[in-house]
Amino acid sequence: MKRWIKASIMLFATVVLLISPYNASNVKAQKSKKIDNLVILQNIPEAEIEITNNKVDLNALHLYSDGHFKAVSDNLTWRSKNKNVATVNQDGIVTFTGQNGRSWITVSDGKFTDEIAVHHKKSEQLIIKQKGKRYNIIDNAIKGMTLNEKIGQMLMPDFRNWNGKNVTEMLPEIEQMVKDYHLGGVILFAENVVTTEQTTELVAAYQEAAEKYGLLLTIDQEGGIVGRLQSGTYMPGNMALGATRSTETAKNVGSVISKELNALGINMNLAPVLDVNNNPDNPVIGVRSFGETPELVADLGISYIKGIQSNGVAATAKHFPGHGDTAVDSHLGLPEVPHDKERLLEVELMPFQQAMDADIDAIMTAHVTFPKIDNTKVISKKDGTEISLPATLSHKVLTGLMREEMNYDGVIITDALNMAAISEHFGAVDAVIRTVNAGTDIILMPVGLEEVVNGLLDAVEKGEITENRIEESVRRILTLKINRGVIKTENPVPVEQLVANAEAVVGSAAHKQVEADAANQSITMLKNDNVLPLQAAGEDKIVVIGNTYSKNLYDAITKYHSNTELIQASGPLKNDQLAALQDARAVIFGSYTFNVSGRAPSSPQMQLVNQLIEQVDAPVVGVGIRNPYDIMAFPEIDAYLAQYGFRDASFYATAATIFGDNNPVGQLPVTIPSLNGDVLFPFGFGLSY
Repeated sequence: MKRWIKASIMLFATVVLLISPYNASNVKAQKSKKIDNLVILQNIPEAEIEITNNKVDLNALHLYSDGHFKAVSDNLTWRSKNKNVATVNQDGIVTFTGQNGRSWITVSDGKFTDEIAVHHKKSEQLIIKQKGKRYNIIDNAIKGMTLNEKIGQMLMPDFRNWNGKNVTEMLPEIEQMVKDYHLGGVILFAENVVTTEQTTELVAAYQEAAEKYGLLLTIDQEGGIVGRLQSGTYMPGNMALGATRSTETAKNVGSVISKELNALGINMNLAPVLDVNNNPDNPVIGVRSFGETPELVADLGISYIKGIQSNGVAATAKHFPGHGDTAVDSHLGLPEVPHDKERLLEVELMPFQQAMDADIDAIMTAHVTFPKIDNTKVISKKDGTEISLPATLSHKVLTGLMREEMNYDGVIITDALNMAAISEHFGAVDAVIRTVNAGTDIILMPVGLEEVVNGLLDAVEKGEITENRIEESVRRILTLKINRGVIKTENPVPVEQLVANAEAVVGSAAHKQVEADAANQSITMLKNDNVLPLQAAGEDKIVVIGNTYSKNLYDAITKYHSNTELIQASGPLKNDQLAALQDARAVIFGSYTFNVSGRAPSSPQMQLVNQLIEQVDAPVVGVGIRNPYDIMAFPEIDAYLAQYGFRDASFYATAATIFGDNNPVGQLPVTIPSLNGDVLFPFGFGLSY
């Protein structure tokens, strides 16, 4: 009888739980909506504080019962207890008056209150954080997370297309995946970011889809040959900046890029490349690097980083420990850097160490093997052969070298895990488990989201990965989000207002001027046999010849000289085409290469330019559209300019230089060898008018 009564009570309780609004899921939902406290963001121990022009912008957060937090701006009252020292407006902006002393800045929502001390003494201004358990919001957030939510913070997939179509607006299926997997971030590609209005709306929709924590919306907007945005300002790339030798220009370029990303709502840039490009045969880094010396890469890289991080956008240095001295593209294969640690510390690692010392937000790993650091061998799933462990999966590289020896405690993000260097040799789940145990925080573009999540859950359950290891990463990710303002808000700005602001910022005239200035400063003249600046009368014919991007070069030249013809060719010209060049005042040839075979004298393109040099009476001006190394195949050319990229600003700068409107001041950021291994043009070389 007692057993029946007990069973009945249990059955009744179960029914009550099922029909009651206070069942477990509802209790959890109500807990996530219950506000427990109000704090000033700048009181949080991990929060960075920046005082600019005697002002500091304070922000308030509501803390919820389940540990998550949201920014709040409406219905707050801000007050200064000593207006003689500092005032505060109702947006939380504190202004120091210049008078010595201390004031307390308070904020209240009518129920909860917080305060922070501001201090002015002589020329020093200080913000003094308050202490207490309620400010440990990151620890409290992690305590309130499920394991699924913790893993979700580490995931950063891409949604380039869906059912064969480019994703340019939020789809219900993607929105549900953001929620179901509790994603911490998403990476965007050119397919996703077509116009300023569309990009702003898509990014806002992603943030709206995230339930508790803001998303890291990430992109590769390096400048030069790597830029995903299809609207806005297209800055010259790193090697062009290296040619300028200007830290100010590098900072300005980084600042403009981040202002435009910030206006679009994109809060993390996978840039800059800090690889030292000391291998002319490198097929993947090349002009993405600032140059061939660690000093140049570090100086300009740090300035670029400061520009990026000055506008609420996280910067990411890549590809650690260094992808510059390789001859294999890790998108296609598994490269190796054979150098010992002493050499790596002097060259490859030096720019990364300086970036760490300058508080870089994140560092991206390289899918490259470094056998002198980690000689671990594994069996490739591709063909069963023994291979070295790539840096992305190496505990010795990511934890031993980066964390322990180089003292880096910021975010580590993998390069894309769908690249062949990883995907061909390791299973999708195996690669993710290895990289997490190695020390990775953000898993970029895992292969098969559901499979990877289940694999990580199983790995934690089996003890292959500790939950503490997961929490270490979540703590770093949340710290980054707090410091870059990637926080869900209770009072989101209307999308129409976001779009209006973005359209005013992205591609503005001021930004275009920074782009043009950088391009003009970068043009490097390596040879000039009294040909440039070109003097041409109106009736003189100029002929532009080339294949890839030759139309862009032609368009830029015609802005200076309308009597210009274009011959698009990828190999030697026929006799009738050569005959048409005999009355030309000058021939301008645009070469475009990205690998060793392309610049080989035997390649059709190089046969063409050497044919022009040998058989045309008019002077031949060469333009290295992308790689400055192209002149290795045609050193007898009459004049040669390197422009380091294929964006319009670089073509216009080249045209201005050819006709004397721009005095070339660029200096080679790399050494250009001759085909026999001698030095053709040394590092730092550059001619001017």
